Amino acid sequence: MSRFITAIDRYIFRLVLVPMLGIFVLAASLLMLEKMLRLFEFVSTEGGPINIVFQMLLNLIPEYAGLAIPLGLMLGILFAFRRLATTSELDVMRAVGWSYFRLLRVPYLMTIALMALNFAIVGYMQPKARFAYEEMEFQLQSGALGASIRVGEFNAIEDRMALRIEESRDDGRQLVGIFARVANDKGQVLSISAREGRFLANREDRNTIILRLTDGTIIHSVPNGSPRVLSFSQHDLPVDLPALERFRARGEDAREFVIPELLEIGWSRDATVEERQSSLANFNYRMVEVVMMIMLPLLAVALAVPPKRSTSALGIFLSIVIVVAYHKINQYGESVAQLGRLDPFLALWGPFGVLFCLIAWMFYQIAFVPGGQPIGALENVYGKLARSVKKLLRRGDRRRGITHADDADYADASEEGGLRAA
Repeated sequence: MSRFITAIDRYIFRLVLVPMLGIFVLAASLLMLEKMLRLFEFVSTEGGPINIVFQMLLNLIPEYAGLAIPLGLMLGILFAFRRLATTSELDVMRAVGWSYFRLLRVPYLMTIALMALNFAIVGYMQPKARFAYEEMEFQLQSGALGASIRVGEFNAIEDRMALRIEESRDDGRQLVGIFARVANDKGQVLSISAREGRFLANREDRNTIILRLTDGTIIHSVPNGSPRVLSFSQHDLPVDLPALERFRARGEDAREFVIPELLEIGWSRDATVEERQSSLANFNYRMVEVVMMIMLPLLAVALAVPPKRSTSALGIFLSIVIVVAYHKINQYGESVAQLGRLDPFLALWGPFGVLFCLIAWMFYQIAFVPGGQPIGALENVYGKLARSVKKLLRRGDRRRGITHADDADYADASEEGGLRAA
């Protein structure tokens, strides 16, 4: 084992691990923070408890991990080899006979482990987490997650009761300033006002809760009769809960199926053509997202090594663009295949084949061509553009400097002229 993993391998492992974990955390945090703001707004609008936001975010982690893991892996390897290249350590390792394939031994072991993890995420965790997220969203909209009564507004309950609460304390346990209006089919109306109240569970009937009111007045109005006024120190008012719709079963969307279920539907003769196309498209999409990771170490090395006497960061920018663009192309290919416009295998594995050939060519240039630079042309364009910008900035500084010098000379001449005139 000591011969298989050397001190240099452990050194490369440390160089890859630190930025990789940092990218994982950064990418996931940025994606979740953007979603968190929308969820807070959505939950507050629906009147649900705030803690449901964090439960929904937990179900989004597998969705974001499917992109964060490949991106973190590639950038971790890229930053590690970029550091080796800029500090000339890579030249020393190459001089003593270490090929790029040998240097990539540990990164590839990490890649295989992360591929297995990503397969488990996109194949099994993502479908169930997506369904759980949509179920929470449905239950929040339907009130099954304890959506609260809006304070200061009239809330209609079961089309027969209107309830208004002035103030809520102790997380909704204590209600202040209560007004309720209850009507029945016979035209009788109860108008109730109370100083305080609280909701209590009804053990006998789970579809009804008890609103216990304290210190209030009841006005009982009947058709063709005089209203009666009653005062009370405590009164229990039953409140019928609205009937809650049941959430649909898992599988309305192909993205909610796990891998074996997708294969079963895709090869089933009983399924419709649309169901088979959707299942096979989603299956191929998940597979190319996982298999693509095997090429990321090669891409990272090809973009990590800048030209000699250069510290250009163009490779970092291109690596992010390539991974994100390929992810979006796969999503588009999946949607086209689900519509039946293109074969699922061709729509998803076609772009993979193009990317495979591109990365293979780039790695060949950096590993086997003396002085080869796969993005050399882009580096030259980038260098010329950077030099042009610097020249423009310098010209602006020179013009400002000349102007300042002329102003100083003019001031001196004015002073001299003033002295002579005196």
